[in-house]
Amino acid sequence: MTYAGDLTPQQSWDLLADDESALLVDVRTDGEWRTIGVPDAAELGGRAAFVEWVTPQGPNRDFLAQLADAGATAGRPVVFLCRSGVRSVAAAQAATAAGLGPAYNVLQGFEGDLGPDGERGHSGWRADGLPWRSL
Repeated sequence: MTYAGDLTPQQSWDLLADDESALLVDVRTDGEWRTIGVPDAAELGGRAAFVEWVTPQGPNRDFLAQLADAGATAGRPVVFLCRSGVRSVAAAQAATAAGLGPAYNVLQGFEGDLGPDGERGHSGWRADGLPWRSL
């Protein structure tokens, strides 16, 4: 079974804003959250969770348990975000296989793919002007 689908950053924000049960889950690493920033879910009533898909020791073996602890359940929309939209696909697939969600992937992630200058940040959540903050 695959996940519910891909959403642009703006479509993701709109879903989160329109559905008070929807949960945003950032699956990047703690280091990414601290150095790059995180989505600011204050306008969403704080409905954001931070659950690493990969830890410094490798794949997060407790991912599904931590996701459930963050409030993911069957029937509750979960929007997964990573750096560029790759890890979040895997997270959405794992959540779906575990019966959580519907699970969605944010295309382009928080900071998008590398641009022509070799840097990230030309596309994605932050570049689209959606709320974010430093940790």
